[in-house]
Amino acid sequence: MKKLFASLVVFTLFASSMAQTYSVVIHTNKGDIRAELFDDTPRHRNEFVRLARAGHFNGTLFYRSVRDFVIQGGSSDSRNAPAGKHIGYGDEAVNIDSEFTKKHFHKRGALCAPRQPDKINMLKTSDISQFYIVCGKVYPDSILDKIEKSINIPIKKQLRKLYYLPNKERLAELKATDKVAYNALAKEIRDKMDFEYSISDHKEFTPEQREAYTTIGGTPELDNEYTVFGQVTSGIDVVQRINKQKTDKNERPLEDVKIIRIEVIEK
Repeated sequence: MKKLFASLVVFTLFASSMAQTYSVVIHTNKGDIRAELFDDTPRHRNEFVRLARAGHFNGTLFYRSVRDFVIQGGSSDSRNAPAGKHIGYGDEAVNIDSEFTKKHFHKRGALCAPRQPDKINMLKTSDISQFYIVCGKVYPDSILDKIEKSINIPIKKQLRKLYYLPNKERLAELKATDKVAYNALAKEIRDKMDFEYSISDHKEFTPEQREAYTTIGGTPELDNEYTVFGQVTSGIDVVQRINKQKTDKNERPLEDVKIIRIEVIEK
């Protein structure tokens, strides 16, 4: 019994160390932003904590601010960057696998990982050496419907081209001569199309997403494209203040918004 108890204690301690919960405070020259990191995006959580503790973000800038969209910062090449310099992904990229989940999405205040474009990053891996925070705007349901349709209709057309059109003449023939065979073939085609659609990158906003996007706002077009690994819990006013800064042609704030350091807090 004592051995069993001791084993349970060891296992509990081990599990606790593996599932540590963190929050962070992003100290900037415009104020502090506090965010919780999600435990169910562990790769992003752990790497972000590691980089923050190593001082990777110290002295870097929020180098990109797109009004009513996002603010982005942390890139190594933004540190001590002269005014007007174009800043990108730096020379210290840390690429990790994406961790998409419908539970976490791009509502206002979402803490997210940027990445390189699809044409050079087909697997949509994240560059956790920098990050962005969603500012966004409020969307009516009608616009959310249009976003869904703009993605889903092309997928459905492609599936129709792959499965229905090659069998169109055969279906017409069976419909006139053999209803049983017609129904069987039609069901087979429909099942294949439904399955392929279910595993495709189609868009279907959850009730929680619709509630957030139609009230507090966000950037719904980024869902399932970039990993959301945290959420701002205080300091959203600082985020909005940064987002309203005047910018140059590269969307860099004219007045440097410096990340002094990122403080990691264990819960």
